[in-house]
Amino acid sequence: MFAKRQPAYVGVEAPKSGSRLNPAALIEFVRKPWVAMAGAATLFVGAAATLVLIAGDPFAGAPMIKAAIHRPPTAGQGAQPASAADVFTLDSLNMGQDVTAEGFDLTDAPPVQGTAVITLPDGDGLPGGSPVAVSGPMPVTRRAPTDPLPAAPIAGVVQPGPLGPLPSIAPDGRTPFSAYARPFRSNGKPKVALIVGGLGLNAAATRAAIERLPAEVTLSFVPYSEGLQGWIDLARANGHEVLLEIPMEPLDYPDNDPGPYTLLASANAAEINRRMEWLLSRAVGYVGVTNYLGDRFVTSDAGMAAFTGALKSRGLAFFDDGSARNRPGGWARASAATVVDEQTTPEAIVAQFNALEAAAKSHGSALGAGFAYPVTVDIALRWAQGVNQRGLQLAPASAIARR
Repeated sequence: MFAKRQPAYVGVEAPKSGSRLNPAALIEFVRKPWVAMAGAATLFVGAAATLVLIAGDPFAGAPMIKAAIHRPPTAGQGAQPASAADVFTLDSLNMGQDVTAEGFDLTDAPPVQGTAVITLPDGDGLPGGSPVAVSGPMPVTRRAPTDPLPAAPIAGVVQPGPLGPLPSIAPDGRTPFSAYARPFRSNGKPKVALIVGGLGLNAAATRAAIERLPAEVTLSFVPYSEGLQGWIDLARANGHEVLLEIPMEPLDYPDNDPGPYTLLASANAAEINRRMEWLLSRAVGYVGVTNYLGDRFVTSDAGMAAFTGALKSRGLAFFDDGSARNRPGGWARASAATVVDEQTTPEAIVAQFNALEAAAKSHGSALGAGFAYPVTVDIALRWAQGVNQRGLQLAPASAIARR
């Protein structure tokens, strides 16, 4: 038989073997403060353990996203084709249902971890009525590169400048606009084009726009971007024609300062040409330029004359976001009919894409402009996938421009 060990409580004499328990001593023992505290702690731990056993959640504490998916009604047989506004709606986007592609590298953007719980109407889900739970990184779609454009620079349309290479018109008449444009063949449908800008400053947003958006979408880059030529090379390798953004004086300058080489309405032609040389020498491979801000600059006749004269002499197009719609200029010219994400809610962006389609059908072609917000890129991707079925042809911006 094993020997019994007697408890060694501090300050309390252990009862002797064979003796009867003294009730008075027991009451006195229970009244000790440290005994009461120990008892309370024991009860708390026991209650917590019981609760976990009864209703425990192994995923407690993990991030969770809940989204309700509504099934759109099925169109009946023989139904008339729906208009763009009927077909391209927020409910039709299937936001967040991207498919991971092997080899996609978004090293600059950390993956979103957690659990996504998707509940279908009336509690439907997988067979059995349970919600669908997907754990791990949320995937991002990457399209396969199609029709890569020739690497820049292309011989004949570039010349050395005091600060770096500058675009130029070749002796045989070729221009950077024609040399760097994405080839396009019309199928007779109204053309719709989209410029997505603000690229080069945020690596994750830039790579997402380049590798996710269709090659027909034109991309514009900030001249102050680090590694600008590398981004332009990657965009052209993925089939996109590109633009360079020219910072222009806004109405609230200098409180809102687009940078040290901003074109100012008060500057003379020599100063504007000097700043244009710096901006245009940042990289090669662009078909033209677009404005960044510029509400005040575009009202300056002298400033705009110097600016557009520099573009014409170098064979570059000028695309604006609509703020310079009534101003001429450039080797070729186009103005956006709408800025699709002036309001950044999904509902507003979808409405602007529908307005862009309506403008294209009314005028035969239309150009839209937007910023590389994640929501803009996501909606633009889904919008572009259904353009052809809605009676339009997605085109690069160069196909919209006119001499």
